[in-house]
Amino acid sequence: SAALEEDVVSLDDHFYDGGFSLVEGARLRCWKREGHKDQTFLEVVENSCNPGFIELGQRVGRDKLMDYIRAFGFGEKTGSGIAGEAKGILFREENFGPVEAATTAFGQGVSVTPIQQVTAISAAINGGQLMTPYIVDRIEKSDGENELEHEPTLKRQVLSETTSAQVRQVLESVVANGSGRQAYREGLRIGGKTGTA
Repeated sequence: SAALEEDVVSLDDHFYDGGFSLVEGARLRCWKREGHKDQTFLEVVENSCNPGFIELGQRVGRDKLMDYIRAFGFGEKTGSGIAGEAKGILFREENFGPVEAATTAFGQGVSVTPIQQVTAISAAINGGQLMTPYIVDRIEKSDGENELEHEPTLKRQVLSETTSAQVRQVLESVVANGSGRQAYREGLRIGGKTGTA
């Protein structure tokens, strides 16, 4: 999402995956030991290619990458009202070097809660709007009058509608053509993204 929004990549651009990326002397491997070889960045996402995501993160840049992570709501409570909700765990700025940025780019550098993940993916596909999630829609009194009613509340615009539309297409392609194929169902539009973190 960040790489598309920052216009540092086109989904048709090519990337060569030899099975790993070297970052500051650390060998960060793809789950496919021999690598995916030549692929487009759409295929990078479809194949869940770690070196490809490292390249995307490097193109976005360490600071901007962390800005997007925070913009999507990671590292803060969602405001859902769930008792005991955690903020998740992000690297401190002084501990967020090139290797940490690289692992974060493919999803293994942060710890997030399920409600944060749902909120973030919703923003990625709903036109780029990060909404405050809620669990209870409304509570009615016995006489039918509403005691409590939640309305959708926009926290912030994270992505443009154009980028969000691209992300929707990419996630559908992951299920139709990529590593999420087992979720495919004829006649339904399903998007997804596999992960190992």
